[in-house]
Amino acid sequence: MIKEYIKKINPKYLKLALLVLGGVFVMIFIAFIVIYNKREELLAKAIQSAKHKALLEYDINLAIKKAYFSGLNEVTLEEVRAQPKDRAELLKIQYLEVAVKLWPLIGGDVKVAAINLHDGKLSFVKKDTLSNYDFLFRRKEEDTTKTSAKMNLAELANKLINSVLYKIPQNMRLKDFLTTYKDDSTSQQVNIPEAIITNGDLSSTIEINGKEAVWHALGELKPDKKQLYLKLFADGKAVELPILRKKYGLTLRFDTLETDLKKVTMNGGELQMSGGWAAKNLIIHHWRIAENNIVIPEGSIAADVLIGENYIGLDKSSEVSIKKLKAHPYGKITFKPYKTISLGVHMPEIAAQDLFDSFPQGMFDNLEGIRVSGKLKYNLDLYVDIDHPDSVRLSAAMQKDGLRINSWGKTNLAKISTPFTYTPYEDGKAMRSFIVGPSNPNFTPINEISQNLKNAILTAEDPSFFSHKGFVEEAFRASITANLKAKAFKRGGSTISMQLVKNAYLGREKTLARKIEEILMVWLIENNNVVNKSRMFEVYLNIIEWGRNVYGIGEASRFYFGKHPSQLNLGESIYLASIVPKPKSGLYPFQYDGHLKSYLSGYFRLIGGLMARRGMVADDSSNYGFYNVTLREDLRPARPDTAQVDTVKVYDFEKEMEETKGFLERLFGGGKKDKEQEN
Repeated sequence: MIKEYIKKINPKYLKLALLVLGGVFVMIFIAFIVIYNKREELLAKAIQSAKHKALLEYDINLAIKKAYFSGLNEVTLEEVRAQPKDRAELLKIQYLEVAVKLWPLIGGDVKVAAINLHDGKLSFVKKDTLSNYDFLFRRKEEDTTKTSAKMNLAELANKLINSVLYKIPQNMRLKDFLTTYKDDSTSQQVNIPEAIITNGDLSSTIEINGKEAVWHALGELKPDKKQLYLKLFADGKAVELPILRKKYGLTLRFDTLETDLKKVTMNGGELQMSGGWAAKNLIIHHWRIAENNIVIPEGSIAADVLIGENYIGLDKSSEVSIKKLKAHPYGKITFKPYKTISLGVHMPEIAAQDLFDSFPQGMFDNLEGIRVSGKLKYNLDLYVDIDHPDSVRLSAAMQKDGLRINSWGKTNLAKISTPFTYTPYEDGKAMRSFIVGPSNPNFTPINEISQNLKNAILTAEDPSFFSHKGFVEEAFRASITANLKAKAFKRGGSTISMQLVKNAYLGREKTLARKIEEILMVWLIENNNVVNKSRMFEVYLNIIEWGRNVYGIGEASRFYFGKHPSQLNLGESIYLASIVPKPKSGLYPFQYDGHLKSYLSGYFRLIGGLMARRGMVADDSSNYGFYNVTLREDLRPARPDTAQVDTVKVYDFEKEMEETKGFLERLFGGGKKDKEQEN
């Protein structure tokens, strides 16, 4: 067929094409001869350029004792040293031989074919605030401006990935390469006595701190196909990098860790990457994550990452797997025209017992051993526009199908339905224990507590307590909005149910695991009729802290006002509600004559006004009992010599009150009454 096609071509044009093609080959050959003859000169110029750039842009003195071509496409460097100006030496390599692939080189791509390196040392040194690697984090302002104006994240990521993949050789022999880190308090050594890549198959031995631990790495490297697979394991013990524990307090160890890059493609201006990680006997511990070690016998993550011109995303096809639990996280960060964040999790329907059995050991101690039946599924979806905080959208729901709690595990969540012993903690230390029940003279049944106090607490802490199922999405949305506006954590979205669970069942440690466990426990109590709302509110009022070593409304009403909780007036109730978030400052608002300082009157107008809006009290132009609050005489502060005003404290309180006002106004929806309030 080809011969017939050629016969149809005019011989004149065929001859012309052959002449042009021959001329091109001749030119390429001549160019090759010229380059080959001048390659040493070109190499010298390239090295000089590299030295100049290193010094100009990074303040690094780069020295190479010998540089020469050792083959057609091989360059050898001897005694390479890199030392940042006025800093410790960063890099030293005794011998380095690099071979590049010829055909990609003609097209302008430098792809490494082989590397032979021995006797190398990479040293990271930090003294006080100075380090020999801080140049890595320096960027010039003009470069940043140019980059941000023209930056295409997909193209940038694709270029970065290709530059990394192209540097992975098909064959490599690395011998005696030492990496060290040293600062004022810690040091770490990672030595590679030998690493070999043969036709893409990797095998390596890694020695940690001498031979304190010996790791092994195996892999299959196919950079041309943009595919990588690596496996890391150790001899006779778990893999762990001690410097993480010493420097950051993070314990991270595992028996094996596998990671793979399966696919990298550019499709319609979007970079699509697929890969994953898998670990066996993974142990994690950090004081911010959990109080105990978290143990994951077997877990994996499959991630599909999407990068566009101005966004980075995680596709819904991504999956996290722990035992029988499968969850699909997703999210997207957009940088232009507005910076937005959207994220979510979808957990398909799963047998409820499989879900609880899949939780990592040490993460949710109180739920370990629980026996349940039925099915559960969960969905979370969050959207935030950083530049427009009021646009927060949030929806979250755990759906149940025939859920039944057959037996409790370590902790009986129904224990608060009957009298129980409560022990409050301060800084991890038990304060004192007391009975929450009639045998305690300070215990006050719900029907003997002033309606003023109950209404003030509900208004200030959880307006819809008697109608929600443990959580108020609008409270969480309002919390996120307030924190974004303040650019700091100012307010949480905790309901009375959540505060009760935190106080009655959990310690005071502020960890991620404890917060998630709190949410799970609240959901179980509220959605399975474990404890009725009236009893929950009764226990809450009888155990929360109202001052230094003052717990429960019985102690609080007698401590501050010398009266029974049933006798509290409106002003006293609003005052007690004001100190719930910061109970240890309970005595600060009082003056020497026992009356409240004037700065607190705004809070009374706010809470009293909201109570009036809900029909709990009548409208009051005299600040809803503000002037009727009088502290017990023996608790009053001494009379000052001169009039003093703590302007800083007043300013802080007024600022907090404005934030509280906005938060509560959003919860009340501009004046709508909660008809299911406690009577």
